[in-house]
Amino acid sequence: MAIIKHPEQRVGVFIDTQNLYHSAKNIYHARVNFGNVLKDSVAGRRLIRARAYVVTTESGEEKGFFEALAKIGIETRTKDLQIFFGGAKKADWDVGMAVDAITMAQKLDTVILFTGDGDFIPLVEYLKVHGGCQVEVVSFGRSTSGRLKEVADHFLDLDEDPRRYLMNYRGGARRSSRPSEAEVSEKDVEKELSEISKITGVE
Repeated sequence: MAIIKHPEQRVGVFIDTQNLYHSAKNIYHARVNFGNVLKDSVAGRRLIRARAYVVTTESGEEKGFFEALAKIGIETRTKDLQIFFGGAKKADWDVGMAVDAITMAQKLDTVILFTGDGDFIPLVEYLKVHGGCQVEVVSFGRSTSGRLKEVADHFLDLDEDPRRYLMNYRGGARRSSRPSEAEVSEKDVEKELSEISKITGVE
């Protein structure tokens, strides 16, 4: 879908960090270059706020990741990994990210969601109808909900230029399936945050 992007558009970016991380890891066995993704998605427009949603762990290894994001203009919102009775664990920011996008919509012309999760389809529809915002989605096409791509005003497919949007990219792609976030162990989260803490800035 053709959209208009002009320098005075007020843009807000909301990043489903875990979703993009799992997609890059499962498809390419690489890490996301958030600097280049942010630069190309904003495309010279007026960035009002860019916010990443991250799960923290007891090890605190995510500190370097937060600092790297801050250097490229992305603030972070954090929550602790939840461990329920019986050992079940949960680590997601879906509701918090949606609430922030709706709350900030009145001050924005364009909302950009970095996610491939189909759970955000109602949010996209709400922002377009009630928020009056242009809504764009950024993610890896092969792991993104088809319906999410349809309802968005624009979809930036990171699969189209993996060398630009990934770090440690060695070429090719693994046979992928949509990343599952239903079961996440604390050890896995700590390992992932340790890996993505090595993110650098824009090329």
